[in-house]
Amino acid sequence: MSDITQESSREEYGKVTFADEVVAIIAGLAATEVRGVSAMSGSVAGGIVERLGRKNLSKGVKVEVGEKETAIDLYIIVEYGVRIPEVAWNIQESVKKAVESMTGLTVVEVNVHIQGVSFEKDLKEADPVKK
Repeated sequence: MSDITQESSREEYGKVTFADEVVAIIAGLAATEVRGVSAMSGSVAGGIVERLGRKNLSKGVKVEVGEKETAIDLYIIVEYGVRIPEVAWNIQESVKKAVESMTGLTVVEVNVHIQGVSFEKDLKEADPVKK
């Protein structure tokens, strides 16, 4: 079956759309799995939600979802000592692959905004009492 025939037969049953939040969660989870990412940078409201025991899986992620394409902005905090350009590139690759494979949407851009550097890991290793 050709791609055109498959596409038209899929449309006979209806349309599948994705909420921005779904794409944001996929992107956020993919980004946090990259080595060198300390945390996602979110809003004050996101921090309050986390303190109440509910993790905000789309924290630090902004998406624009169209019918067939999406653009993603990620706001992250990196670990001290990592090569930031390498971490950013790995994030872009990981997020693009995850979103495209899970949704079928074409990711047109993944913008990584470095919001800070985390020193927590180094501080815990230097002072075992704070662990």
